[in-house]
Amino acid sequence: MSAVPVQSLPAPRAPERAPRRLRPAPERAPRSKPRLGYAIIALGGVAVIIVAQLLLSIAVTQGAYEIDALQMQQSSLMRDEQKLSEAVDRVESPQYLATRAEELGMVSNANPVYLRLSDGAVLGQPMAAEGGARASAPLVPNALIDGAPLEAQPTAGETPIGAAPGQAAGAETDIPAGTPAMPVDGGLPTPATH
Repeated sequence: MSAVPVQSLPAPRAPERAPRRLRPAPERAPRSKPRLGYAIIALGGVAVIIVAQLLLSIAVTQGAYEIDALQMQQSSLMRDEQKLSEAVDRVESPQYLATRAEELGMVSNANPVYLRLSDGAVLGQPMAAEGGARASAPLVPNALIDGAPLEAQPTAGETPIGAAPGQAAGAETDIPAGTPAMPVDGGLPTPATH
């Protein structure tokens, strides 16, 4: 290598650029109008939403009417249940049962006799029961049966007790009143119940 000192060379210069000339921007092409298809789709969507809202409103209103009708039916059935419950309370009272038993020819016994099962001893003095109004008079009055008929009259369309199913109320039968229903499957006869 040489012993010549390194001279600093001037830094290379970038070539000078010519000044830029400003010019106006070109005019843009006019925007095209939105297509008719997009407008139709938007209007169709709005129409579908309105129709769906109308149908939901109708369904909710119809449901409200059904609920109201079922609540009215429930209150009517609750009133019927209350009437039937009162009728059952009246019919199962001891005074009513005693009166019905007397009508069937039964006589209450004021001197009951008991049998002690352990040794077979008879407790009490057996006596014949005496019939009459005094024997079956209720010891405790019952407000539920005062003035009420003992036999409930069947309403229109209701089958009376002891009548064959499908037989109209008031129709005559060959079966005497109070006769138990015939067994269906060869079993024991059972009374007609509600």
